[in-house]
Amino acid sequence: MNKPNERKIAAMTEGGAKMGVILQELLAFSQPGVTLQQVEDLAMKRILEAGGKASFTTVEDYKWATCLCVNDVIVHGIPNSRVLTEGDVFTIDVGMIYKGFHTDTAWSKIICKKGFVADPKTERFLAVGKEALRDAIAQARVGNRIGHISQTIQRIVEGAGYGIVKSLVGHGVGEELHMPPQIPGYLKGKVTSTLPLAAGMTIAIEIIYTMGKPAVYYANDDGWSIATRDHSLSAVFEQTVLVTDGDPVAITPAPEKYSP
Repeated sequence: MNKPNERKIAAMTEGGAKMGVILQELLAFSQPGVTLQQVEDLAMKRILEAGGKASFTTVEDYKWATCLCVNDVIVHGIPNSRVLTEGDVFTIDVGMIYKGFHTDTAWSKIICKKGFVADPKTERFLAVGKEALRDAIAQARVGNRIGHISQTIQRIVEGAGYGIVKSLVGHGVGEELHMPPQIPGYLKGKVTSTLPLAAGMTIAIEIIYTMGKPAVYYANDDGWSIATRDHSLSAVFEQTVLVTDGDPVAITPAPEKYSP
């Protein structure tokens, strides 16, 4: 179980605030005509300028600061020369080590210029993910269990008619990028059989879902990119959260409205 001390909480809180600012800038920068590699380059630059190190480079054989996913690519998209186009659903997943501790965050947006009219179905799809993340974070409190988080995500996402990718989950975060416990987006069994939440736990809550069916496959021969098998749209919303004796604390803040 992940129980940080005061020094760790302070470092993660400071680092998470910096990470939130970086994600906000990356989302605003991600416009039609921008390449995935340009987003990656900006992310690496800003992380280093903040006094941090890119968390994802601690994963074996992964050398990038970000995972960048477009449309049907769900997770682990490799930064490359692909150019973003208007109407794309784009996910930025990024993490930073700051003063020895990791934070992890992700957000999805519609790539567009000012005045672009997005497909209402796509807007609803992303709105549901944000709602699920917000309500799941609210469950991350002493007296609840991981199952309360999972149950909330499943109720909102599947209730809206979307698919939850069950092979990909949230996780503990802190001394390492990926730590116990796992935080699934669905409930298997009874809530009472899941781990109780304790004050001081730091967890990455992730909404990983699809507009169509949740079956996935490795989309490329790079060994990383995972996409929807039916090529439906996908999105991810993630924040690092601290469990306290009171209300949960989002260590990585949700982005404010970024200009298209």
